[in-house]
Amino acid sequence: MAGRVTCVLVLLTTLAAGEDWPQFRGPSGDGISRSANPPLEWSETKNIAWKTAIPGRGRSSPVVLGDRVWLTTAIESNVVRKRIGPDDMQAADHVALGAACLDRTTGRLLWHVTTFDVDKPPPVHWLNSWATPTPVAEPERLYCDFGSMGTACLDAETGKTLWTQRLPIDHMVGPGSSPILCQNLLILVRDGCDQQYVAALDKKTGETVWKTPRPPIEARPDLRKAFSTPLLIERDGTAQMIAVGARWAVCYEPATGKELWRVRHGNGWSLAPRPVADAERVYICTGAVVAQLAAIRLGGEGDVTPSHIAWRSSEIHYPIMPSPILVGKELYCVNDEGIVLCLDAATGQVVWRTRLGGPAMASPVFAAGRLYFWTSTGKSVVLKAGRQLERLAENALEGTLVASPAIVGDAIFLRTDTHLYRIENR
Repeated sequence: MAGRVTCVLVLLTTLAAGEDWPQFRGPSGDGISRSANPPLEWSETKNIAWKTAIPGRGRSSPVVLGDRVWLTTAIESNVVRKRIGPDDMQAADHVALGAACLDRTTGRLLWHVTTFDVDKPPPVHWLNSWATPTPVAEPERLYCDFGSMGTACLDAETGKTLWTQRLPIDHMVGPGSSPILCQNLLILVRDGCDQQYVAALDKKTGETVWKTPRPPIEARPDLRKAFSTPLLIERDGTAQMIAVGARWAVCYEPATGKELWRVRHGNGWSLAPRPVADAERVYICTGAVVAQLAAIRLGGEGDVTPSHIAWRSSEIHYPIMPSPILVGKELYCVNDEGIVLCLDAATGQVVWRTRLGGPAMASPVFAAGRLYFWTSTGKSVVLKAGRQLERLAENALEGTLVASPAIVGDAIFLRTDTHLYRIENR
């Protein structure tokens, strides 16, 4: 698939033989496994290789590298839900932020560590958690981000903290954007209500290498925030990074933080979907207020808003939380209410639509010609990819499901608010 990234390829060449899912939405950041063959059907009593209780709570996705699985956690004390401004929020007296490591084959919890102890942490939205950003793994190291509460590099084998860093930001409703790796850099997007910037840390030391302000936003502070994870692409033989925020989508040179081009996508904010791209366009969700899906032609320099928006679609309410997925010439997405759309990627025209039967927060994944979608109540719907709508299976698990899954080999690693599952044909 076009758009595989120089930085990602450098990382993957260092991995041991076998399949991995080392970051949010997989090796290429697009939710696609090109070789996996996960099951069609499962339940609490069918095709569950293992189910392990996870200490604390968190909504980060699991990451898989070699024989290990990691995820971040928050052990919460005295959590209360209350109204703060326009939002329903969660407040706590204390959170212990850290990570858990499991054996990929058996599901045995190998270690659980606390990296940051935070008294009176900033409140988070009731749909969010204090451990929502997905970690990123590479051989020997695990990088965990908890937004303004801290960023850490851990020894992947033992959980020992190797370095920590704190970059200031007021998320207002909690952290969301996940870190990414590019060669020697750990890159973080900080789109807060007080300031917006992108920063790169030296992955060996945690020291800041560069920090680039985002385009200015003339809006109320609560309309400036965003939670999207950046996407690395390859363009004209060089690595580029696309980071979507409130009002603007910006392309950067990841090695230096230099801005290459920008597009004003509209008046959206609070968006969480990660963009996807092919050789010609990047596809973005624009966030709250008037949620749209937009295609932006790659390339250009400076503000390319007048010339590079290929199409916009706002036929229905598009996702604010789940990321879209691009398979061939079709673009698929599920909105927060659980409506799935298939669109022609070149034109934005809707090909078909269907309903999952419940709200959705997890991002879909693709493997073996199939699209996997989940509702927040644990229901899954498996669809055949293509221009003809075909339902292949529906399944259900217990608990709240917000985290996007990982697909490795013949298994799905799926996190609920209480457990991590390995789903596999038995």
